[in-house]
Amino acid sequence: MASTSTSQVVPASPEHVWRLIGGFGSLPDWIPTIPDCVLLEGGRVRRLTTSQGEVVIERLVAFDAQQRSYAYTIDESPFPITGYLSTLRVHEVPGEKDAAEVQWSGRFVPQGVEDDDVIALFTGIYRDGLDGLLKALSG
Repeated sequence: MASTSTSQVVPASPEHVWRLIGGFGSLPDWIPTIPDCVLLEGGRVRRLTTSQGEVVIERLVAFDAQQRSYAYTIDESPFPITGYLSTLRVHEVPGEKDAAEVQWSGRFVPQGVEDDDVIALFTGIYRDGLDGLLKALSG
């Protein structure tokens, strides 16, 4: 099993950040490379379409509004992985009421590729997503 994690401190309160990213269908609101998200099965499954036309089906497996976090698995994707589990969390930054730390982590089993290649892939996806969040909050 391989894993990766990235985080970003953003200039907004944790509550404000969670309102933007806490909805399971909210990815198009803050990630430019995910222009389309359709919620299925009462909001527990999301069908994402990337800007390159790839489709990813993800399933919500845990949600905690109080802790500002959710976890999801990937049911279908073009990625060479199995056993994917990811968590998105928004943390307070001690002493900073108008700042939040967003952490995005995942673990997975690479299939037919080197661990480092898939780690780099998901690290890049998470980092690009958090860069998109920073831009969404700034503009």
